[in-house]
Amino acid sequence: MKSYADAGVDIKKEEKAVKSLVSGLKFVRKGSGQPILTNHYASVIDAGEIGIAITTDGVGTKIKVAEIMNNFRTIGIDCVAMNVNDLYAINAEPIAMVDYIATNNPDERIMAEIGEGLNRGSEMANITLVGGETATLDIVNGWDLSGTAIGFVDKRNMITGDRIKHGDFIFAIPSSGIHSNGLTLARKLIEENNLSYYDKFGSRTIGEELLIPTRIYSEVLEITRKYDIHGIAHITGGGLLNLKRLKKVRFVIDSPLKPQKIFTFLQELGEIDMAEMYRTFNMGMGFMLICDESIAEELRKDIEGDIVGYVEEGEGIFLENIQIDI
Repeated sequence: MKSYADAGVDIKKEEKAVKSLVSGLKFVRKGSGQPILTNHYASVIDAGEIGIAITTDGVGTKIKVAEIMNNFRTIGIDCVAMNVNDLYAINAEPIAMVDYIATNNPDERIMAEIGEGLNRGSEMANITLVGGETATLDIVNGWDLSGTAIGFVDKRNMITGDRIKHGDFIFAIPSSGIHSNGLTLARKLIEENNLSYYDKFGSRTIGEELLIPTRIYSEVLEITRKYDIHGIAHITGGGLLNLKRLKKVRFVIDSPLKPQKIFTFLQELGEIDMAEMYRTFNMGMGFMLICDESIAEELRKDIEGDIVGYVEEGEGIFLENIQIDI
């Protein structure tokens, strides 16, 4: 197993499929409520002085680990996190969310545990879960959990990455672990190496390590109020490729944060090269802030994380001398 594509998730193929889908989406609402930002971490609709931000995401195959471990208590936190973190990435404040649960076999205990995590995630993000939908479908084998979140953003303070420039520094905030991306590859590596999710991994089991909830980066809103931030990246599926959403410049990661042990463990299991790891996983860096050097130095003193790279003229994403986006 050498890549995410070998595990069944081809990022390039997925990008082409999404482009094919989007190519047919041409209609735009007439009248008020026009979109002012699309195809970013979140999209924004004009609502006068503010913009209404909206985004959607799911837990993905991390929920398969919850099934195997028979523990759904934290998976709802992941669902909230994957949505609100995309709102934070444009400097929007989350306000409300709906969830969608699909299963072929409704179970009262499991639903209660999913609800427990959704409630805890909502509390952490200060967001109200105002409703949702549960579907019993014979086309689903197990469980699927996703959500949609809305927030508001002062249009004058929206951060899209357009102000990123040559000479900016890249500051990374640590992840809590694998978050909710790359789990298809992680699961394949564990299962094909005849390991059990109940095998010990430090003070936890492998399964418990994979179920550590995605970090909710609510502190980003306080950071953007205090510091002039030019761009924000939520490092989700696609790893460092998420920087491409911001601006066509050359992002150089020359001093990455030290990845948690789960990443080196998975890399060694599959003999995966470093570029592929950083294209698939967050590798210990869940959020990135792009700003002037002086601001980055202040962030070093003020929040958890460190300077991991810089921006220069050109185009592409580089891990030291290795080009990631090829």
